[in-house]
Amino acid sequence: DRIEVLRGPQGTLYGRNTTAGLVNVISNAPTDLLEGALGLEMGTYGRRKVDGVINVPVNEALSLRAAISQLRQDPFLKNGQGTPHRPGMDRDERDARLSAKLKLNRDSTLVVRYDHGETEGNNDRIVPDTNFFTGVASGRPVWRDSTTDERLTNSFRPPNMTPVQGWHDRRARGLSADLSWDLGPATVYYLGSHRKLDQAIRQNYYYRVAPTLALGVVNNYDGHNEQDSHELRIATNGSGPLSAQAGLYYFSEDSNTSYAFQGLQPVGLPPYYSFPLHTQAQSKAVFGQLTWRVLDGLRLTAGARRTEDDKDRVGSTDFQQGPVFNPATDRRLPNAAELSTSRTTWRLGAEYDLALGTLLYGSLATGYKAGGFNDGCVAGAEIGGVACPAAAAVEQDYLYYQPEELRAWEAGLKSRLLDGRLSFNAAAFYYDYTNLQLSSNAIVSGAPRLLTRNAGQARSRGLELEGELRVGANGRLRYGATFLDAHYAAYNPNASVSWAGRKLDRAPSHVYTLGYEHRFHVLDGQLHAGVFSRRSADYAITIPSNLLEYRIPAHTTTDATLRYQPAAANWSLLARVRNLENSVRPSLIDSFGMATPTAPRTADLRLDLRF
Repeated sequence: DRIEVLRGPQGTLYGRNTTAGLVNVISNAPTDLLEGALGLEMGTYGRRKVDGVINVPVNEALSLRAAISQLRQDPFLKNGQGTPHRPGMDRDERDARLSAKLKLNRDSTLVVRYDHGETEGNNDRIVPDTNFFTGVASGRPVWRDSTTDERLTNSFRPPNMTPVQGWHDRRARGLSADLSWDLGPATVYYLGSHRKLDQAIRQNYYYRVAPTLALGVVNNYDGHNEQDSHELRIATNGSGPLSAQAGLYYFSEDSNTSYAFQGLQPVGLPPYYSFPLHTQAQSKAVFGQLTWRVLDGLRLTAGARRTEDDKDRVGSTDFQQGPVFNPATDRRLPNAAELSTSRTTWRLGAEYDLALGTLLYGSLATGYKAGGFNDGCVAGAEIGGVACPAAAAVEQDYLYYQPEELRAWEAGLKSRLLDGRLSFNAAAFYYDYTNLQLSSNAIVSGAPRLLTRNAGQARSRGLELEGELRVGANGRLRYGATFLDAHYAAYNPNASVSWAGRKLDRAPSHVYTLGYEHRFHVLDGQLHAGVFSRRSADYAITIPSNLLEYRIPAHTTTDATLRYQPAAANWSLLARVRNLENSVRPSLIDSFGMATPTAPRTADLRLDLRF
């Protein structure tokens, strides 16, 4: 149906509290029309996709909608290790969704959705950071010139093991209910869901233990997650001077996971390491918001939310002492922690209709993201009735990280000018973070682990401009610019180093976007040709635990589309090319020197049929 993108913090009214923004993907609900569609795609890297949807009105009260899709794509990466294994960044996905819309009576509607998705493929999505940088061993990475094929080729062969064939099996399913009931003065809304996720992964993993030495391990993962969420909300109707909404929210998650790393020793012998973990989380909240229409065109808003989060985790780090796992002889270090945090967040806002089609707005809001824990236990804590041994205990400051908090100011303008031919939007913002949560990998007790720490303070300020201009009767010009200054105000990655004043990761000083689409009348039909380009300034990806900074140079990414639809026909044809420059960059670099690259240039052709 649509995708809503909202700037953060959006924790007052939307789901779980967070310091981030919000992306709402809202799927189409069943309608009272008998209709359907079929789509077929073929493209580079062996891309094949088929998707279809059918909508059936059963009677005046009930409508059904079913959608399916299957996507297959060959790997982007290339195997340069001299093994017969299939490399990663491939896709094999199957998805299905069934929806039912029931009009319970004139004033209430229930929409129930079930979705099921399965993914298979290779989880080996990494290449060495040296595919992109020189000088890594000296601690001063420098971007190096190379071809796209070279950047996408993993030629690293670890000295301690032979890589294995990686794979990934994922099965996700969910059931949701969306109820609205108009009571006259107010409408009651309920949104609830139950979701399950099962994953099994085997991947080759590499980590740098010294500037010039990297070892290989085989990572086996098995995970089972269940989530439940419920939101009950009531909102007033009518056009009076006051409008209000209030609600309750509950979320719970139960997770059973197990990681196992083989090959951590240079000769490939035990000990092996495994991390069986059982984690539970609950979040409860009450929220409300009031809007007062003070004058014609002037609206003031105030909202607040009280959130309570509880998390606990019981597990262990197991050091295998022989060729097979043996609980009687293996060394086990407990991982156990529990944490409860709570905050009251709030939002103040004002809107003013400056003129017809022009809106001024401003807001001050706070956000909160719950704290959590790393692996380990503190001395004296009990795990299954057994106290955490002092020899295995970690400091409390290491085990726990604190809630992240944000105070955000924003002011902006939204306008439609020249009889709707020109849209122009501008937004200025200032974000002040406290205890910003940063995650990275590190070696702890000889094994790779994910650590989350708090940075003292960070600040981000910027200006966003975007809009669209209709050019003549058949053209549309889209434009945008973002200017950003985001840096740490206080952060010490270790006891002797300060990163105060250093820019935050992935925070280019400016980004420009420009796109144009034109419509031509061809063969009694319409041909739409478009091009869209994005220019980004340079930015950094940092590894605080290693004091490394990888600087990604300025770059441009361009996409082009060509779509033809005959008049009075039920079909259309679309040709697309993404990343015309065929340039790739690291989207992620971990603490052990492994990079996940972006996608190279791809092209595809899509046929859509409607009936």
